[in-house]
Amino acid sequence: MHYRRVAHIINLRLNPPAEYALRYFAQQENVTMKKSTGFTLIELMITVAIIGILASIAYPSYQDSVRKSRRADAKGVLLGLANAMERRYTETNSYVGAAGTPGTPADTGAPRIFEIPTETTSFYTVTISAANASSYTLSAVPTGAQTSDTCGTLTITQTGAKTPTTAGCW
Repeated sequence: MHYRRVAHIINLRLNPPAEYALRYFAQQENVTMKKSTGFTLIELMITVAIIGILASIAYPSYQDSVRKSRRADAKGVLLGLANAMERRYTETNSYVGAAGTPGTPADTGAPRIFEIPTETTSFYTVTISAANASSYTLSAVPTGAQTSDTCGTLTITQTGAKTPTTAGCW
């Protein structure tokens, strides 16, 4: 007989219940491990469906938040421009000449007394809509991706009157 076989037979005779128990548990572990590997196709499809449902709810809400943020930027720019108009009135006793390019002042158009940030110009066209010696109207017209904003054009006058008066717009 072969030496290893003899040693194995002797070991079985010396401690057979322990040997059988080890073999049994080793077989059970292998069977259990083979069953718990990976995901089934159904589990994967359920996960994808849940993610799709969550995304379809979250994306429109995200877009609305972005529009509100851009609108807040435009409101801030309009208020800053209104402050610049009041400074102009304090210096010259008139609102006339606050628009146009330097050297060629005009009553309406892009303001030359206030610099509009590029973040705002990408989504709103801010202009002096009307100006005379004692009054002005400033407006921010949505452009590009912001045109779907429900508030539309934002305006403010020298008296502080703001339109639209819809709740949440100002």
